[in-house]
Amino acid sequence: MAGKATTRRGEQVPAASLPVARVCVDVPLAHLDRPFDYQVSTEQDEAAVPGCRVRVRFAGQLVDGYLLERVESSEYGRKLTFLDRVISPEPVLSPEVAELARAVADRYAGSLIDVLRMAVPPRHARVEAKPSPEPPPTPESPSAEGWARYPFGPNLLDALRSGRLARAVWQALPAEDWPARLAEAVATVASTGKGALVVVPDHRDLERLRQACVALVGEAGVVALSADLGPSERYKRWLAVRRGAVRVVLGTRGASFAPVHDLGLVAVWDDGDDLHAEPRMPYPNVRDVLVQRSHLTGASLLVGGFARTAEAQLLVDSGWAHEVVAARETLRAVAPRVAAVGDHEWQEVKDAAARSARLPSIAFDAARAALSADTPVLIQVPRRGYVPALACGQCRTPARCRRCAGPLA
Repeated sequence: MAGKATTRRGEQVPAASLPVARVCVDVPLAHLDRPFDYQVSTEQDEAAVPGCRVRVRFAGQLVDGYLLERVESSEYGRKLTFLDRVISPEPVLSPEVAELARAVADRYAGSLIDVLRMAVPPRHARVEAKPSPEPPPTPESPSAEGWARYPFGPNLLDALRSGRLARAVWQALPAEDWPARLAEAVATVASTGKGALVVVPDHRDLERLRQACVALVGEAGVVALSADLGPSERYKRWLAVRRGAVRVVLGTRGASFAPVHDLGLVAVWDDGDDLHAEPRMPYPNVRDVLVQRSHLTGASLLVGGFARTAEAQLLVDSGWAHEVVAARETLRAVAPRVAAVGDHEWQEVKDAAARSARLPSIAFDAARAALSADTPVLIQVPRRGYVPALACGQCRTPARCRRCAGPLA
């Protein structure tokens, strides 16, 4: 019929609305670090949602990619190629994580696809087909008694409870139960219905923190992401976070990009640990990633550790973050007592051989008192010692007792 468009059998027709898809293709070339425009057909219209995995033809080859957004038109000026297919309609890349990945790539002079490889785990179709559990009920707000030893500790929890922005650098006291303190901060945020993300150096710290969070939030409200999980289990837990089934996410280095819904707090423990530095291109550090994420999303930030790094101190000096430290009197009360041999003349009068002895009497008395109290003792010396022994002057064979085979002296 005249005036009516006709299509041939098998010919693809662009979608009626938002027919152009901007795709981040998986090509490891720096000069191609930008989105490319493709057309969406009517058959792909429903499945091609922003954030899904797609496969496109690029430079004559089929490559994977992520659909970043859909728009009405393209500035390319030529005929666009259609998407080869939509791998999965699951929106695995949220706009927040995509923005964070772009900021991290720009800061570390890397490409977006390199950062997305760290942020999004590989797909498992069987796991993806199963539904995630329902979100657990909101936990109760914990007590701030544990943070009372820090003058600004209760103020930090009050800010988290009220939803105000809080950026803090926390220097923990010696022998502090840091998993319990972090769990109280996480539970405070979870009680408001928001999400929390905490990153620790290794799996031992992760297990301690998970147990502390489970005690306050519940088993169903906490998920742990680490590299020692199998691909299927890791993707299952990651999907539960992406679908909003879990509010509290704990993990090691790779969890800093976890797609937590309505993020209210990001925290990192021991930010000076080498395990927080990613060994793959573009080598981001967890602390810098979480600082960027706090800046972009408006979530609160907590950087904690027994010692403060130079980068954390810079956040305090610039006024971007506030320090949470204990008073000097509290620190002196809980810190271990250090006695240096030779600092006072009375030590030399009491023990004349203190300077030359392998173990001075003051150290021996401290070790004996600790062993009497059933506590461990560590003795560390700057060089290897020696023990007098009897050996042959020619072959150096040690002389031993014929009865007990013990060394002779």
